[in-house]
Amino acid sequence: MTQSVVVQIGQCGNQIGWRFWDRALREHAEYDKDGVFDESLSTFFRNVDTRYSPPRDLPLCKGARIATLRARAVLVDMEEGVVNEVLSGPLADVFDKHQTVTNVSGSGNNWAVGYYTYGRTHRDELLDTIRAAAEQCDSLQSFILLHSMGGGTGSGLGTYILELLQDEFPSVYRFVTAVYPSQDDDVITSPYNTVLAMHQLQNFADCVIPIENQALQDIVAMVDTQSKGTLRQHSKVTGPDHKLEKPWDRMNNIVANMLLNMTSSSRFAGSLNVDVNELTTNLVPFPGMHFLTTSLSPLYDLADVHVPPRRLDQMFSDAFDPAYQLSKCHPRRGIFTACALMVRGDVEVSDIRRNIDRIRSKLNFVQWNVDGWKTGLCSQPPVGQRHAVLCLSNNTCLMETFLKVRSRFLQLFRKRAFRHHYTSHGMDEGHFNVALSSIDELIGLYHQVQKSQDSPPVFPRLEIL
Repeated sequence: MTQSVVVQIGQCGNQIGWRFWDRALREHAEYDKDGVFDESLSTFFRNVDTRYSPPRDLPLCKGARIATLRARAVLVDMEEGVVNEVLSGPLADVFDKHQTVTNVSGSGNNWAVGYYTYGRTHRDELLDTIRAAAEQCDSLQSFILLHSMGGGTGSGLGTYILELLQDEFPSVYRFVTAVYPSQDDDVITSPYNTVLAMHQLQNFADCVIPIENQALQDIVAMVDTQSKGTLRQHSKVTGPDHKLEKPWDRMNNIVANMLLNMTSSSRFAGSLNVDVNELTTNLVPFPGMHFLTTSLSPLYDLADVHVPPRRLDQMFSDAFDPAYQLSKCHPRRGIFTACALMVRGDVEVSDIRRNIDRIRSKLNFVQWNVDGWKTGLCSQPPVGQRHAVLCLSNNTCLMETFLKVRSRFLQLFRKRAFRHHYTSHGMDEGHFNVALSSIDELIGLYHQVQKSQDSPPVFPRLEIL
């Protein structure tokens, strides 16, 4: 099997990463009762002998026992509080302390500080750390980056690292999970940071999964309403220490669960396995148009609450319900250029086809790709569930998110507000215009798709010879 390296940047990226690794361990522990290190585990973990310094990787062979698991992860933050918390927490032994890059002063909510100041200062250290993680892989397939778009380190240093990866590992896929700020975000400069970061994502990422904070907050509120706030005791999902969770952990659990479902075919067997590189090939129709909407069902296990189980057919319907989207958009109002359904559990291929046939008439696909469905089926369900459905689609409804980001950017930009904070850290003022043109170009791509859908196809007239 192939391996992936997770690069988690900034406070948000490291907090999501923390939940991801916790859930990944619980998931593998549920299905690997004998403690065998197999290809499934090797996707995201190394098996090392800690009696040596540095620890030695143990070979992957049939029946190999787990000695000590180490995550294939690189932890980056310019304010070391969250990384220190991770390294001193219950998952401390999972991380290699040499696979961290930290500072103490932070980026001050400024993209330019993260990109120019810290990017240049830590460039060699970042490259050495990422190379070390890559060299520990037998068949490195992808980098998965986790970061926010509103902060300085996540947006600035996160996209700087993305550019480094494109230069140093051009043949390795780069997947970015980017958390977009909500409208009531308390970072005043977040519109600048988001648009500047989006310019880099368009140029250097193979696939971007935008996650909106507001959508996560709404999902948590919906689950609370359905469950009346009742938490289970000693659950397989959160364990007996759920009371120690922080308020944002439940939101981060949603993103972590999405990542686990997205990579399930890389980790477990199934009749229709889908590698992450196949997502780029099948869901990105044009260069630059690689931003995907995501939804998943069920949601209730994310908060570990008492909610009636969802039937399989309901889950397929949920995948196209705006309440289940991880971005604030309505997929049925947009136009699909392609759609992937990743299903987990004891499900037949015929069930997937039947539900696609049932739903497709309610969806608007482009005329030139009306059969643009990619399906994956993994036999292992998430912990505590019988089935799960993850939907990844390229849909013009994401234009709503980008138009909101652009509008907030222009409110500051037209008044020339806060620009001096960016130019004083090595950024040319013209970079604002370049970034604005970049998001305009992306929005233009979505407009072209919609325009082509509005115009009926023109068929050539028969000529009498």
